[in-house]
Amino acid sequence: MNKDVIDFLVKAKKATFAGEGARAEPSRPNSKDLHYVEGKLKYIDTYLGMTNFAGEEALWENDIPFWSMNYMGRVLSEDISVELLWRFLNEALLLVPKEYPYRGPLHYDNGDFAYRCAVNGDFHWFSGVEEIFYKGNKVYELLFHGGNVE
Repeated sequence: MNKDVIDFLVKAKKATFAGEGARAEPSRPNSKDLHYVEGKLKYIDTYLGMTNFAGEEALWENDIPFWSMNYMGRVLSEDISVELLWRFLNEALLLVPKEYPYRGPLHYDNGDFAYRCAVNGDFHWFSGVEEIFYKGNKVYELLFHGGNVE
């Protein structure tokens, strides 16, 4: 995949959900939508729910879709503040690496929190899992998959 597309995707992720960017008009009832546009490239992240949630990120060039990633996540513990959990998740997602531009870094630790991400495949066809641990206990998990669309 073109380096410019990866750079755009990383920038879009940091400017939208991870960076707590402004929401766009919902595309479906009660959806949360985030858009980022730069030149001929467009990124849209749409998700439903908050503690159990599903969503899709997609890329367009000249309004023609060419890449997409679906995800489904959930909070596993009621013993942790969801606000605190989301703050840590956003912190990790802001560190999205260009080598794995899907979610956050493979490993990230801060205080009692640990973020882990594992990916199989490449940008064209991939799947993965994201987990957050708090004081050694898994409190969040997310599955994701995606690749090129034609």
